[in-house]
Amino acid sequence: MDKDRKKTKHVFSISELAAQLDISPRTIRFYEQKGLINPRRTPGNQRVYTSKDRARLKLILRGKRFGFSLDEIAEMIGMADTDMDEVSQIRKSLDYGRKKLNEIRDRMKDLIILEQDLLAVQKKLETRLKELTKEEFP
Repeated sequence: MDKDRKKTKHVFSISELAAQLDISPRTIRFYEQKGLINPRRTPGNQRVYTSKDRARLKLILRGKRFGFSLDEIAEMIGMADTDMDEVSQIRKSLDYGRKKLNEIRDRMKDLIILEQDLLAVQKKLETRLKELTKEEFP
C-alpha cells in the first residue's frame, strides 16, 4: 500500500490552489492561457493541478513580486509545454536578476536626486513664506 501512496501525486483543484497561493482562480486561468502552466483535465474537463503546477505558480508569483514581466518569467522558467533544464533556468534567472538590480540601482539614484530637488524647493518656499508673512504681518 505504501507503493501506491508514492505513485499517487497530490493534486489540487483550482479553488484549492488559489486559496493556498492567495490568488484568484481567474489569475491561475490567465497564467494557463499564457502557456506558463498546463494543468491536466479530468474526463469532465475540470482542471487538475499537480505539485509541479503549484511550484511553477509560486515561481511566477515570485517573479511578478520582483517586477519581472510575464515574458521575462516565461524565459526564466520555460513554457509549461517545454522542459527547460535547470542550468538554463538558473542562467536566465541570473541574467534577468542582474538587469533588474541595475534598474533598481538606477531608480534609487534618480529618487535621491528627486529628494534633493524637493528639499531644495521646500527650503526656498519656506524662506519665501517667512518673507511674505513678515511683510504682511509685522
